[in-house]
Amino acid sequence: MAVFEYTGRSATGEMIRGQVESISMSGVAADLASKGIVPVRITPAGAAQTALTASLERWWHRRRIALVDVIMFCRQMTTLTRAGVPITRGLRGLAETMRNPEFGRVLAEVAGQLEKGHELAGVLQRYPDIFSNLFVAVIHIGESSGQLEQSFEQLHAYLSLEDETRKRIKSALRYPTMVLISMIVSIGVINVFVVPPFSKLFAGFGADLPWATQILISTSEISTRYWHVGLFLIVFAVWVFRKWIATPAGRTTWHRTQLRIPRIGGILERALLARFCRTLAITLGAGLPVTQCLSIASRAVDNDYVGRQILEIREDIEGGDTLTAAAHSSGLFTPLVMQMISVGEETGAVEDTLSEVAAYYEREVDYDLKTIGDAIEPVMMIFVGGLVLVLALGVYLPMWEMASASRH
Repeated sequence: MAVFEYTGRSATGEMIRGQVESISMSGVAADLASKGIVPVRITPAGAAQTALTASLERWWHRRRIALVDVIMFCRQMTTLTRAGVPITRGLRGLAETMRNPEFGRVLAEVAGQLEKGHELAGVLQRYPDIFSNLFVAVIHIGESSGQLEQSFEQLHAYLSLEDETRKRIKSALRYPTMVLISMIVSIGVINVFVVPPFSKLFAGFGADLPWATQILISTSEISTRYWHVGLFLIVFAVWVFRKWIATPAGRTTWHRTQLRIPRIGGILERALLARFCRTLAITLGAGLPVTQCLSIASRAVDNDYVGRQILEIREDIEGGDTLTAAAHSSGLFTPLVMQMISVGEETGAVEDTLSEVAAYYEREVDYDLKTIGDAIEPVMMIFVGGLVLVLALGVYLPMWEMASASRH
């Protein structure tokens, strides 16, 4: 016999809770009714705890669905569709073998929706955080034309390039980021643990301290006395900034400002244009109208400022302009790129030309990322050298003056 937990009301309306052994829930209900208790809820003992435990386990093991997971999914779906495996069967199999359990859960839900008669593109559209507008559009074209295998293959190639670009950017910024973090930690340790003992020693000199020493002591006093104020201001500034960029105007302004950062802005702009050209080439090659392709590309670049300029290109084309004329008026592209787009439009191979333009920008970005470390390193070294110089002068100058005074 199993143990059940019950909640019920007595004849007087009093709420009663307890446990009872029985063969089934219906047996518990009959037993309670014989005692004059109206059952409200009957559950197996420990069911609520089991559900809570399962929810906590799902939350604990939850992993963010990364780009590499989607890339692997595209590669596996290409192989499965090429082998003639039904979509739902393939999705069920992938859901059980995915390294990311969260992604496996999503694929199981997608398979369930397909079994109810929904289209694949329509179901994927319900997960915008995982499958982008470009992804959904390409799948829709492949599903409609019966070329789903080619669609997954195209997406695999596109997302692989995207992942490589992200890795190159992270690799280029890893050294400057580590140096910057080390400097911040070093400054904090110096202000809190190193300078205060020296400031007490220097206070007993009874003489004017050098400028470097005064800077160190003032910075240390501010850090130790008003650290809570500084922490509050930092948190408040981050909160205000996040609220600001959550607005359309703030996000557009921030994205435009990113493109104006010296050295970094140019690399970011070329990376965005490479993504735009690659997206436009894929969607045009899939057979979508150029205006719809531009709408998808404006969201794919993930930059509101550039996205608005792309939408202006779409409006110009809707007004009767050619792609070359509309792109020229936007001012986004260099003369060389404009010439390549013009040739592609004249020969009827715009998607091929756009792929070449994307490859051109990607090579430029790759070269810039390889040389950005060489450009940042001297600046970081000068900054670190200046910090060490101020620290050395601030600590040793008073000692040298004291030693000189003692000799006289």
